[in-house]
Amino acid sequence: MSTAVSASAIRLIGLRKTFGAVRAVDGVDLDIADGEFFSMLGPSGSGKTTVLRLIAGFELPSEGVVELAGVDVSRKAPFERDLNTVFQDYALFPHLSVLDNVAYGLRVKKVPRRERRERAEQALSTVRLDGFGDRRPGQLSGGQRQRVALARALVNRPKVLLLDEPLGALDLKLREEMQVELKAIQRQVGITFVFVTHDQQEALTMSDRIAVFNAGRIVQVGSPAEIYEHPATAFVAGFVGTSNLLVGDVAQKILGEDGTFSIRPEKIALRGEPGEGTVTATGRVAEVVYAGAATRFVVDLDAGGRLVALQQNRHTSSMDVQSYRDAPVTLHWRREHVVSIPHTE
Repeated sequence: MSTAVSASAIRLIGLRKTFGAVRAVDGVDLDIADGEFFSMLGPSGSGKTTVLRLIAGFELPSEGVVELAGVDVSRKAPFERDLNTVFQDYALFPHLSVLDNVAYGLRVKKVPRRERRERAEQALSTVRLDGFGDRRPGQLSGGQRQRVALARALVNRPKVLLLDEPLGALDLKLREEMQVELKAIQRQVGITFVFVTHDQQEALTMSDRIAVFNAGRIVQVGSPAEIYEHPATAFVAGFVGTSNLLVGDVAQKILGEDGTFSIRPEKIALRGEPGEGTVTATGRVAEVVYAGAATRFVVDLDAGGRLVALQQNRHTSSMDVQSYRDAPVTLHWRREHVVSIPHTE
């Protein structure tokens, strides 16, 4: 989908939140488009969850404005905002059936019984849980409980769905499966998803756009490819995936330029002959980390500093790659894969 911001589902203007002397959110401006899958990514304490809570109404801003569909809701209670939130702990009622859990919000709103049931069953179908309505949450797997929580949020047909690290409690395989499920569900229902995570791969996999947070501020907003391939700061380069930074004398010796430069590990080759237009650097392999599908080579450069190179294990085994330890190598990569970092924090 286009990432152009037209009709804003959410608009944040000069948003600040302080807790005593702590500035949890320090001047956030953001537009999230209607129907967008938008992720807020950052380390613990970066402000992303506080921003989500400000959008939801669980916290009130110290300064600034929260708009939903063009309406200022900064001082409105959570139930007055056309959105729902899905949390990591699911918060399902253990004594109620799956169907009754999903229909609970409709019951509170006094929706007639028959319509409640129909809408709850439809929501369960949307999250691929047809036939699970009579079960109790305790009879479900973690992934199934997560989908029940999602169905319960979708049944109210909100304009915006906020998701606060909803996959954090799942094991890796299930988390990866749920990433695909969530994106498919979002496309199907067509509502705005705002997803908070500290998992870089999760954000890159699922998002139309990503806002990277650090120290209460947004340091970059862009598509997954923009964030990964063209990080705006050294923090983004280091936090979103793994990146190598060439700085100062090392950059001058290898690239012939002053400044700060980023090169992703998978762009660097240890094997083969350097071609025309490539950059080369000699060094010695300090460490070899075999990870099944790929191997990381940590190389101490003759020019100073270190680079990490990532190679797919297409034709090698763990024994083959270990032979590289302590070996001299010539690294090479294409010049266009070097990204100049405009500034550092």
